[in-house]
Amino acid sequence: MPDSSESGTREHLRRLLSDRRAVEHSLDSLVAENRFTIAVVFPVVGAVLLLASAEGLLPEPLAFNPWLVLCGVAVMRLPLVGGLAPLLNRRAGLALGALVVYTYAIEYVGATTGLPYGEFEYVVSLGPMLLGTIPWALPLFFIPLVLNAYLLCLLTLGERARSRAVRVPVVAAMVVAIDLVLDPGAVALGFWRYEAGIFYGVPAINYAGWVLSAIVATVLIDVAFPRTALLDRIGRCEYMLDDMVSFVLLWGAINAIYGAWIPVAIAAGFAVALFQFDRFDFPAADRPF
Repeated sequence: MPDSSESGTREHLRRLLSDRRAVEHSLDSLVAENRFTIAVVFPVVGAVLLLASAEGLLPEPLAFNPWLVLCGVAVMRLPLVGGLAPLLNRRAGLALGALVVYTYAIEYVGATTGLPYGEFEYVVSLGPMLLGTIPWALPLFFIPLVLNAYLLCLLTLGERARSRAVRVPVVAAMVVAIDLVLDPGAVALGFWRYEAGIFYGVPAINYAGWVLSAIVATVLIDVAFPRTALLDRIGRCEYMLDDMVSFVLLWGAINAIYGAWIPVAIAAGFAVALFQFDRFDFPAADRPF
């Protein structure tokens, strides 16, 4: 018969598992019942506030307020967090932890040496800065972009996604395409600036750096999550790519306002792909109109 310590350990594990499932269920319900608000209202309001900040239309306490920015980004990430939560285990935690470390390391090297992204500096505060150089919240900005690209590529590639030789370069290419939308919009807003740039103020070397980071990040995500488990979860979780919907609306609108039409066209391409997989199909009960 098991001793009392073994029984206590098992009971503790059962309680932990029960608590985790309760948290996952609560998060799932929260996101599912507020999809339109999270994926549409937040990015639209965010775009308005960012544009008003850049044009000097908001008072100082509100203009580019870092806590408002971080709060808005965190809310828009909830669908991705809720979608991936049931798949998180020790292996995923270690791989994602390694990706967090890589994210900080490559950004710090880039900000201090100019490699591999080109000479740049942060102009607008994105919250507390690590070593006074890069935002502590950096993984919140970068890692979800790669995850969204990875998930969308799994849907787009279908059976071809079985091959890592196909999957990794296609995901990396999509991550770079995402940055072709993100960086011009961020430069136009004044979030950061480069010494020189040929693509809406962004240098070509920046995209070479993103190829490197995208490949590293894709390989780590490959390690973190089994492809079949992700595909099954995407199929069952309608909101799992809502964060990508938010990205398209937010940065597509900002680039359109500043006349960056190539990034707008790329964002439109993402929108078409999301429509194709019914990712704009929000519940009527969640819409305010």
